[in-house]
Amino acid sequence: MDKEIASELKAWIQFFRDMGIEDFYSRGAATEPAVENASPDAKTESPPAGPGVAHSPAAAPEPAREFRAVNTPAPISLSRPAQTLGLFESAPSEPQHKLETLDDVRKDLGDCHRCKLWSGRKHIVFGQGNPHAELVLVGEGPGADEDEQGLPFVGRAGQLLNRVLQLVEIKREEVYICNVVKCRPPGNRVPEADEVAACSPFLFRQFEAIKPKLICCMGAPAARTVLGVKEGITKIHGQVFDYSGTKAIVTVHPAYVLRNPREEKILRGDFEKIKEFIAR
Repeated sequence: MDKEIASELKAWIQFFRDMGIEDFYSRGAATEPAVENASPDAKTESPPAGPGVAHSPAAAPEPAREFRAVNTPAPISLSRPAQTLGLFESAPSEPQHKLETLDDVRKDLGDCHRCKLWSGRKHIVFGQGNPHAELVLVGEGPGADEDEQGLPFVGRAGQLLNRVLQLVEIKREEVYICNVVKCRPPGNRVPEADEVAACSPFLFRQFEAIKPKLICCMGAPAARTVLGVKEGITKIHGQVFDYSGTKAIVTVHPAYVLRNPREEKILRGDFEKIKEFIAR
């Protein structure tokens, strides 16, 4: 047998063995039985040979052999890498982590019953504005008008906030506005600790989804929740703090200014600083 053919055959046999196929069937070469007293010049007549039939009429039929049928693959080049032969599956690619959106956070919040505020609400006030805003404004909780409409800062405090935004030439639709708690506390009281604990994780997830350049905490409850500060707002307003890879600033709540009109200058001055910070 030609050496090249023998090498190729050997490679094929090893290929099948690697696939777990051990049994092979082969038919031996047909041979003529020896004839007694035959001389080198003796001639014998034999019928035409057919597939699997001995040339000599004296040859006994070869007993049938049982063998296992195998499904052979289509001819392939043995020099190809195993991966290209389909013998090994490539490792699945890692799933891409999907960034959470505001819609995802709102869907998870659902028809929230995580604290006692749900029993007295009309609407959950999740938030409103640009989902990719550079500036996020955070109050403490919805009031009566907000609870009625399901939108943040639409009552008297919201009207004052709109005026201040206009004075510093910041468009409301370009910012995002929300509150620490999403349901109205009875009588517009300050949110209690258990209510803040139940709702604030959704606030922090809103920050993560928006990734703003600056967070503005309006009022002491927002400043305590976001930054953990306990100092009076009139002492620390206008200061910029570090917050989880971004910045945060503290100012008075518009509702405080409605009760103390002379303090509107604090709110306006802080929003001038906010405008300068965003413009950097």
